[in-house]
Amino acid sequence: MNISYNEKNRVFKLDTVHSSYCIGIVDDENFVGHIYYGRKLAEDNLAYLMRTEEAPFVPSKNNRDRAAFLDTFPMEYTGNGLGDYREGSLEIRTMSGHSGVALSYVSHRIYDGKDPLEGLPATFGDAKACKTLELTCEDRILGLQVILSYSIFADSDALARSVKIVNNGQEPVYLTKVMSVCIDMDNDGYEMITLHGSWGRERAIQTRPVMKGKQSVSSIRGESSHQEHPFMAWKKRTTTEETGDIYAMNFVYSGNFLAQIEENQFGSIRAMMGIHPYDFCWKLESGDSFQAPEVVCVYSAEGIGGMTRTFHDLYRNHLIRGEYKDKKRPILINNWEATYFDFDTEKLLNIARQASELGIEMLVMDDGWFGRRNDDNSSLGDWQVNEDKLKGGLKYLVDEVNKLGMKFGIWFEPEMISPDSDLYREHPDWAIAIPGRTGTLTRNQYVLDLSRKEVRDFVYEMFADILRSANIEYVKWDMNRQLSDIGSYGLPADRQGELFHRQVLAVYEMQDRMTKEFPHLLLENCSGGGARFDPGMLYYSPQIWCSDDTDGVERLSIQAGTAMVYPLSTMGAHVSDCPNHAIGRVTPFETRGYVALAGTFGYELDVTKIPEEDRKMIPEQTAMYHKYNDLVRCGDYYRIAHYADNHYFDCYEVVAKDKSEALVTYIQVLNRPNFHSRRICIPGLDPQGCYVIENAQDWPELKQTEYMGDTLHYAGINIPPLWGDFKGRLMHLKKK
Repeated sequence: MNISYNEKNRVFKLDTVHSSYCIGIVDDENFVGHIYYGRKLAEDNLAYLMRTEEAPFVPSKNNRDRAAFLDTFPMEYTGNGLGDYREGSLEIRTMSGHSGVALSYVSHRIYDGKDPLEGLPATFGDAKACKTLELTCEDRILGLQVILSYSIFADSDALARSVKIVNNGQEPVYLTKVMSVCIDMDNDGYEMITLHGSWGRERAIQTRPVMKGKQSVSSIRGESSHQEHPFMAWKKRTTTEETGDIYAMNFVYSGNFLAQIEENQFGSIRAMMGIHPYDFCWKLESGDSFQAPEVVCVYSAEGIGGMTRTFHDLYRNHLIRGEYKDKKRPILINNWEATYFDFDTEKLLNIARQASELGIEMLVMDDGWFGRRNDDNSSLGDWQVNEDKLKGGLKYLVDEVNKLGMKFGIWFEPEMISPDSDLYREHPDWAIAIPGRTGTLTRNQYVLDLSRKEVRDFVYEMFADILRSANIEYVKWDMNRQLSDIGSYGLPADRQGELFHRQVLAVYEMQDRMTKEFPHLLLENCSGGGARFDPGMLYYSPQIWCSDDTDGVERLSIQAGTAMVYPLSTMGAHVSDCPNHAIGRVTPFETRGYVALAGTFGYELDVTKIPEEDRKMIPEQTAMYHKYNDLVRCGDYYRIAHYADNHYFDCYEVVAKDKSEALVTYIQVLNRPNFHSRRICIPGLDPQGCYVIENAQDWPELKQTEYMGDTLHYAGINIPPLWGDFKGRLMHLKKK
């Protein structure tokens, strides 16, 4: 880990463990250019790569073609409206209505450590773990200062980037677009990887060629969304899971975003990521600053898998915080699919009594415990216990659950308000709305305007009072609708364009406040399933509900896309009832357990009503979780085969950091007649190590149970066909 500046060549070089990132300053106007990002280099004499000695030349030599220069130069962070016709990184509007902005290098600072971002989640590390470069640029005409921040990590090939805008001018400036990162490079036949979906089928992997023009993914829904994801990667066409170059960006933010690659007329690409400019307009008063969220950039020469493991390690070590950062999570049972709104104290206690005998460690009470909430048409905002349902009160229920040796958790949806609620009748102006328009309802609810301090303080105290009233050790924080009708009764007309971002900042503030007041609480974020599964949320909660679709087969694709970026320890995954409540499929209880093992592991069913055969399997599954969770939670993840690609089977592996053991999960989705065994290769092991199949009793078909690591990696092992569809097995390899 090192950051250096070559004053003679005016080149900055940032070195991670295996990569280098180089920036150059050129011409009398101090343009900041991107030089190189890739494999680690020994030297920094790279200024020649910026093509300043060829036409159209720098403006000091050829100002008649200034626009031609600006439209081709590989900018590190771009202005707008002055001749670079590619997508701009920063767009503004002055009080006189003009939009031109140009940036020049002024100074820099290199320091050990990494400063936090005010009001925003971000990666972290002390002076030994991190090193940071700050490039200060300015537009002297506007008096606008732009600070580009780059942080690297001693134990990672990741690069964290962010931007801060400071108005040193005499007049306010309106920021209409602020990207957090921009990278210009030549297109070397790249393909773009993105994650797409919808409710119940989030984060499906999609690969497409990078072509002329703009290719983007985005959300304008007020959250990162089910439909798109704040991640993109671009790789060479020859790159595989294990080999080849790949670049990636992931936005540490939970609101509207834009991720885009643009190929220009000369075959160069511009990749950028940041807050979506849709309905964004931030008034920056003289003397004020605006901090843009962080983007994590990763380069890997070890294929998609190398990129994945870099993200996993970075987030485990430098993003996730709190008591459960490196801790096994309790096995929970959630009553939502078991009872929906139809429950009372005794029904919950019956589930808890049975669950406690089977090795389940926590009962989570989901939606329906407050106000007059007997369906989803009322009471959001009225966070008072319904004692007609919970006779004896919440504390009695929690105490009784604790007597069984179980923890207790609860569901909230703090960001929402029902039109049929006491809170809305008293404060209708507390909902986000455009005056004079009929409000757009989703799930018969509106969104609270948390940009107003009085609103978020009131709501916080309501649910904090609940948490203070009993021994509650887990919160599921839900958000079941996306934003629309963007208007705030608390903001003036020239600041209405700030509402989207202020709403996200307010959620961060509330979750930060909650985790500080209740530091032992396990927080799990959720948004109608996986609509807000992003790094911003991981800063406050070590796990996020992956999807409302808990079907064991659908989850293979959902979890594969999620695990491309996020550690397995972050993925909320449960064994649920069959027929599955989302799609009606019936899969073996055993297989559902194997799939859920790749996440936090829990149950989403009425344990008192499932078949006895399934109930008897729960102690085996809870024992399986305790046996393997340290490995699953902390190990290196490898994708071996993806069901969405081959339509027949899925296979993935987790290898211990010291290579001492590995767990291979094999799921046969569809069987085929008259078909021989399937060979899989198992990477990541010690090539010279000898491994035995520790659970050989589960693999009676295999006559050999001892293999060398390089044999398993390159020659592989034959997996016999399993009888039937939706069948699975685990293979636990132990190094002798």
